[in-house]
Amino acid sequence: MADAFSVIPASVLRNLSDKLYEKRKNAALEIEGIVKQLASSGDHEKISAVIKLLATEFTDSPQANHRKGGLIGLAAATVGLSSEAAQHLEQIVPPVLSSFSDQDSRVRYYACEALYNIAKVVRGDFIIFFNKIFDALCKLSADADANVQSAAHLLDRLVKDIVTESDQFSIEEFIPLLRERMNVLNPYVRQFLVGWITVLDSVPDIDMLGFLPDFLDGLFNMLSDSSREIRQQADSALSEFLLEIKNSPSVDYGRMAEILVQRAAALDEFTRLTAITWINEFVKLGGDQLFPYYADILGAILPCISDKEEKIRVVARETNEALRSIEANPTENFDVGGILSIAKRQLDSEWEATRIEALHWISTLLTRHRAEVLCFLNDIFDTLLKALSDSSDEVVLLVLDIHACIAQDPLHFRQLVVFLVHNFRIDHSLLERRGALIIRRLCVLLDAERVYRELSTILEGEADLDFACVMVQALNLILLTSSELSELRELLKQSLVNAAGKDLFVSLYASWCHSPMAIISLCLLAQTYQHACAVIQSLVEEDINAKFLVQLDKLIRLLETPVFAYLRLQLLEPRQYIWLLKALYGLLMLLPQQSSAFKVLRRRLKTVPSYSFGGGNLKRAASGNPHSQILHHSGSQITEDGDIDQDNGNLQSGINFASLQQFKQMQQQHHMLAKSRAQSRNSSTSILKEGPK
Repeated sequence: MADAFSVIPASVLRNLSDKLYEKRKNAALEIEGIVKQLASSGDHEKISAVIKLLATEFTDSPQANHRKGGLIGLAAATVGLSSEAAQHLEQIVPPVLSSFSDQDSRVRYYACEALYNIAKVVRGDFIIFFNKIFDALCKLSADADANVQSAAHLLDRLVKDIVTESDQFSIEEFIPLLRERMNVLNPYVRQFLVGWITVLDSVPDIDMLGFLPDFLDGLFNMLSDSSREIRQQADSALSEFLLEIKNSPSVDYGRMAEILVQRAAALDEFTRLTAITWINEFVKLGGDQLFPYYADILGAILPCISDKEEKIRVVARETNEALRSIEANPTENFDVGGILSIAKRQLDSEWEATRIEALHWISTLLTRHRAEVLCFLNDIFDTLLKALSDSSDEVVLLVLDIHACIAQDPLHFRQLVVFLVHNFRIDHSLLERRGALIIRRLCVLLDAERVYRELSTILEGEADLDFACVMVQALNLILLTSSELSELRELLKQSLVNAAGKDLFVSLYASWCHSPMAIISLCLLAQTYQHACAVIQSLVEEDINAKFLVQLDKLIRLLETPVFAYLRLQLLEPRQYIWLLKALYGLLMLLPQQSSAFKVLRRRLKTVPSYSFGGGNLKRAASGNPHSQILHHSGSQITEDGDIDQDNGNLQSGINFASLQQFKQMQQQHHMLAKSRAQSRNSSTSILKEGPK
């Protein structure tokens, strides 16, 4: 230190700390000259002493003017050293950097000015301090003092020029610092950071693309900045990087895909659009690198398909189609389970479009990777069943397609029908709203006969008798009205002459016994008219209630539809189809005379021709009923319509009805349940009337 005092006159040191800028400036010029002389003589020891003096006695001084003078002095010393300044930078730069955080804004300003002058002299030699300088500039870019900001910007431009021309800059050492700063919210700092990213990316020898995953999230974060200028700068930088990605043979898609997936769910629309646009390009470019990330990518795409912004929806749909068109192998890190999990989660989405695409994915996976999907069936089956209650018909139809695909295996078919019946049982509204749609679609996809046989087997042993009755009535109505079941109806019409038809009739009969009207309908369809008469005549008071009459009303109206055209034509031959006529009259007798159904059926029966049974004209009976002779026909024993022959007992064309025992036993169970409920209600009513004792 003594050497420094001997080298620098006391007056110079005094002026260096003067409050007047001109005096400090002149003192600095003298120091520059002194250092220049020392450098020319090679006396670096004294130069080090001078620098140490300026650092300790001035830049570390509690007096602001001393600190200002010290900074000017250090810059002057560097100018004096000129080409030999590099060897003293370890002494010169740290005190200047420390002054960037000085409480006095003027000191910070002079620190910027000093480092600017130092950098102009040493150029690339001060790259070793780059990270510290960058960190200081990052803070100064948001300085509260406008003059300090202005000075920092000038210094920043110079540092950028130096870095771009230097071959000593280490991007590897810089990236951790950049990554740390990227989440800063200050708009000035954000502009500073984007500026540096853009500059470094423009340098051919610096591979910023290779480190893009380290600061990509920060750039996306800036897209939602309140400043339009910052948003534009960030978008411009991202666009440039995306262009580079398209032209680069080697890109780390995986790490960036994770970031994009998160940003695709951002609240900001512009951020979502940019993220989904990037994902779209990645799907086209990434190839097998993206296989492990397909599930995450799909999780980002599906919600965007229902985005309120049309541009996002368009890109999301395009991306979804591109992703689904890529056929991957599970052995190539293609996570079938992960994708199924995402699709399952999206089935709970409030948006119909998203649910539909989730189902398309499950369907696609079933087609391509059936064995793998069936391994995860327990994870998704309940959700798929729940989706049958969806408010959208399109969703329900797609779910049914998937169920049908799964049910190609007998075990899964049985499981599907069992669960379907279970769902109808616990949610009667599902049966009312979706029952017809679900059953009809399954009949198309899985063979109507197979579906109806399985349903009948399950319902035959159903413990909930009320549900069984309602379910059978629903199935019966679908059977009689749906165009999809026309072949099944044709087969049942052949029950008396065809073994397959008879077998189907017997299969359905067991469960149709839950509903008298369903049995009657089935018999009319199968042309087992004699048994229909037997069922009608076996009905007791408990059977003929409001619900029964409603069902009967529906049947009468159905008899007027094309489905039963064959039956109406058979009425042209009343002698041959005596049991049909008797069955219809039986139904007529059950209907209230004032009901519209009664009038419809009576009008139909009045149109039945009254010509002779034996060749002569049939004379009307006194009652006015042209068919009294048919209904009281005597002579040969009639076993079934069209077959006037010997008595076959309970065996009608090979169908053994066992004297109605099966139907009666089932109805007896329903009667007992009804009585039990009535007694329970009466008991409750009595208790209420008696009141507390």
